[in-house]
Amino acid sequence: MNRRDALNRVALILGGTVVGGAAFLEGCKSGGDKLAVGLPFSAENISFLDEVAETIIPTTSTPGAKAAKVGEFMNTMVVDCYTEGDQKVFVEGLQKIEDASQKKNSKSFMSSSPEEKKALLTEIDNELKAYNKNKKDGEPNHYFGLMKQLTLLGYFTSEVGATQALRYIAVPGKYEGCIPYTKGEKAWAT
Repeated sequence: MNRRDALNRVALILGGTVVGGAAFLEGCKSGGDKLAVGLPFSAENISFLDEVAETIIPTTSTPGAKAAKVGEFMNTMVVDCYTEGDQKVFVEGLQKIEDASQKKNSKSFMSSSPEEKKALLTEIDNELKAYNKNKKDGEPNHYFGLMKQLTLLGYFTSEVGATQALRYIAVPGKYEGCIPYTKGEKAWAT
């Protein structure tokens, strides 16, 4: 499977296009481009992103987003593939989540319990849906939308996500266009 097919499948999972998808398909251009203030992310920021991603895709019977090192993936994608405008929105989003956590829970996001993190991100996700519903052409992307998209892309294209969360056969046999699916079964990565 090539990158274009993988991204198209992830985009189908997301229900739309992935922000930065064109850059991902055409090849990211690192260096030379102006970076938003705060990039590349510090180890603290990457840990923060891992926690956000783990709240979106928690560890259950399969490893979560933290095991797939989604925070590091986000750092690479934001630095190498996002426009300066999306980089700025993304970086500012880290502080917005922290501020919202302080306001809602009276403590940092990292100090919050998993239940508090989930409740907070659910509120922010509702804000994202309202923003996207009323978004006009030319308005910037919502920071949490960028984070969710990168979480899903990073997780399901990682070895952990493709082989443990999805069913995977490294060298598939013949092509079968229609395979019976029973509700509750894992989707196929290959």
